[in-house]
Amino acid sequence: MVDIAEIPDGLVEAQVRWNGDAGREFIAALPARAARFLERWELRRTGPLMHGVTALVVPVVRADGSAAALKLQRVDEESAGEPDALRAWGGRGAVRLLEHDGETGTLLLERLDERRHLSAVAERDSRAAVRVIGELLARLTAVVAPEGLRGLGAMAAEMLDDVPRALGRLADVRERRLLGDCAAALAEVAGEPGDRLLHWDLHYDNVLAGHREPWLAIDPKPLAGDPGFDLLPAINNNFRADEVRWRFDLLTEAAGLDGDRDRARAWTLGRVVQNCLWDVEDGEDEMQEEQLVVAQVLLGR
Repeated sequence: MVDIAEIPDGLVEAQVRWNGDAGREFIAALPARAARFLERWELRRTGPLMHGVTALVVPVVRADGSAAALKLQRVDEESAGEPDALRAWGGRGAVRLLEHDGETGTLLLERLDERRHLSAVAERDSRAAVRVIGELLARLTAVVAPEGLRGLGAMAAEMLDDVPRALGRLADVRERRLLGDCAAALAEVAGEPGDRLLHWDLHYDNVLAGHREPWLAIDPKPLAGDPGFDLLPAINNNFRADEVRWRFDLLTEAAGLDGDRDRARAWTLGRVVQNCLWDVEDGEDEMQEEQLVVAQVLLGR
């Protein structure tokens, strides 16, 4: 069973911060929801609770003795397509989906090794970790996005509409110029957003060691779009300014995008735009250092 006192503070704080009363309701309902699906799917809890920002994960064993992970989450725009994406990938480069409840968004997933994140490799050898991400992206984005997923085209158009307001909020002239140039690069490709299945959040902590494969992706926030839009998390993760250029080069090569590097570059700059817009929305009046460096390097400044 799951007791309300066991719910990790980090999950509670994140839900209250980002979702307010809806987050509180989600937290309060977790014990009953966990009990419901433990019974419905004939599961037995086997260890301590795990969590990210949006979900509670209960390690379990199924009736046949196989290990699994019960993921309890609040469905929102970002997570709504997760089961569709996992079904489309079918375990190829990503965790396998075993069961899904459409009403609550509850998932039963293949159990991976939660003790072994790719981030541990990145601390020792960032080049090896970046290559793993690139090779996973090559497999994940080889799949055409299922019907009904939110698309990059509408997202890009909305970002471009929001850029003028953000430019008015940035205090530094150089930063305004950089953001404007990033937006111009995005505008060049926005009319052809692509149809591949994107993970959208493939950073090191969203890659776990598997039992049937060395590394598998978890926690997609799926989009239909161009693979170039999936590169920035692995450039920003464990950020080092002197690695931006070779990380971009290695990712495009490993993901099979080196044949159209200009397009991959433009969509990566589009991701910089997205991050800057979020920062401005949160009240910032300057670009974060990471976004500045990535923009400068990819724009050749």
